Order: sequence, then C-alpha cells, then structure tokens
Amino acid sequence: MSFENLKSNNDQIQKLLNAAQEVGGGKAEKKDYNDDRFWKPTVDKAGNGYAVLRFLPAAAGNDLPWVRYWDHGFKGPTGLWYIEKSLTTLGQQDPVSEMNTKLWNSGREEDKQIVRERKRRLHYVANVYVVSDPSAPQNEGKVFLYTFGKKIFDKIMDVMQPEFPDEKPVNPFDFWAGADFQLKIRQVEGYRNYDKSEFKAAAPFMSGEDAKLEGVYNTLYDLKEFVDPSNFKSYEELKTKLANVLGESLPQTIEQRVAVDETAPAPQPKAVEASSDDEDDTMSYFAKLAAEE
Repeated sequence: MSFENLKSNNDQIQKLLNAAQEVGGGKAEKKDYNDDRFWKPTVDKAGNGYAVLRFLPAAAGNDLPWVRYWDHGFKGPTGLWYIEKSLTTLGQQDPVSEMNTKLWNSGREEDKQIVRERKRRLHYVANVYVVSDPSAPQNEGKVFLYTFGKKIFDKIMDVMQPEFPDEKPVNPFDFWAGADFQLKIRQVEGYRNYDKSEFKAAAPFMSGEDAKLEGVYNTLYDLKEFVDPSNFKSYEELKTKLANVLGESLPQTIEQRVAVDETAPAPQPKAVEASSDDEDDTMSYFAKLAAEE
C-alpha cells in the first residue's frame, strides 16, 4: 500500500481486529539480539523502565502492522540450549510440541512440569517510532523493530475494542488517529510487569504533517521475514537438534538403516508413517499457558 492509499484508507480497526481474532490474539524467527534494527527497553537496577513509543502502520507489501510467531527456549540435561522457532507458527507439526503432548498426556505431574518449562513462547514484531527513551536518548526520533508479548498485544486489542460505550475505538497503528504508547516496566516477583503501560489520548502523529509522515513510512521494515518458511528449520533438523539437546538417540531413518545393511530387505512403508496420536491437539492448553505469562 502506498502512503497516499494509507492516508485515504485510515479506518482499518475492524480489519486488524479480524486478523487478530483469526490467529487467536483477540480478547512474534530471526531474533538476533545483536540486530540493531530492534529497539529494546532499558531498565534500572530495580528493574524499572520507561519509554514512549508510537506503533506504526503496515509497511508496503505487508497486510498487517504486526506478525506473530512461536518459539521454544530451554536448556536440556546435556547443558545445551534449544532455542528455535516453532513450526506451529506455519501450521505445521513441530517435534517439541509433539513431545510436550505426549508428556502432558502421561498424567504425571513431573512430566507436566517439564512441559511448562518447554512450552511455546509467543512473540509479536511491529515497527515502532521511539518518541521518548530517557535511558537511551540516542534512540529517540528513529524507527525500530520491536518484539513484544501477549500483555502488550492485549493492550493494543483493548484500545481497538473498548469495553465501555463512552470509549471510542482507537487504531494505535494509525498515523492520523492513533496514540502514543507509554511503556512502563516494573519488576514484580522476579518478572517484568507491563500492567501500568497505557496509551495516551489519540492524536495525529507528528502533527499530521504529510511530508514527515511519508518520511517515516518510507523507513518501515518489512515484517514478512519473521514468518517466512525459509527462515524456519525443517522438522527433521529440529528433531535432530532436540535429540542432541536432550542427549537422546535419534531413531534411524529408513535410508540410514539400508545404508548400514545394504542386503537388508526394504522396510514396509508403514514403518515411517506418523501415528495420529502424535498430532498436536493441545493448542488450547498452550494458549492458556501463554495467557498466564
């Protein structure tokens, strides 16, 4: 969408709400911590932080102003880490989700605890303009990518679909009718807490001056790379990585067994069929876990 089309089509709240609900976000991998495209909040020794951000509209060629992905991050008994995007982001089977399903269905509390430690983590990525960053003023006046979780996404949903009739819906990604976001971080019981974060009153960004807004629009980052299948490892690669992290032997494939014994009879096709019991049918359970974060 061009800047001119964006300006003439600035009432897109319902479209954004529909998109969020389709992926279960209504009432985000190439995640490189050294990637200078990303803005990260700074907190003091007490774990408190403050900044003012403006969420920006979808870049040209992007359907939505955000993307969402899942990943897993945990340390195995080998001391190795498993930090990988989940193929469930793409609607595909993922080896960690399959293992978590089996462990949860065992009914044993110790297995359920393992699942909690290895659960999927939900991430959103959006373009933001840093209005104020007292701890790092060099970031002010620049466009960055920002990764955030469900708590902040819920606040975005709250202003787009307010609960009370006297509250007007606001599209926080809109240049002309959006609102600045006050990010307020506290340390509560050892975890970062965003409950006090809030949107200011709706107001045009940069006083609605087209030249300035178009300048910002032309610097937006393309978000499609974060959900591009080419940036995800294959199921077999992830399964091998998981086996290495857990210190487990990976079952040999048909090709590997034949290579060991070329005279062995060809295995029957059913030997490589996936069991329907391995299907990841615990989506609602993991959604609940994510909501508890």
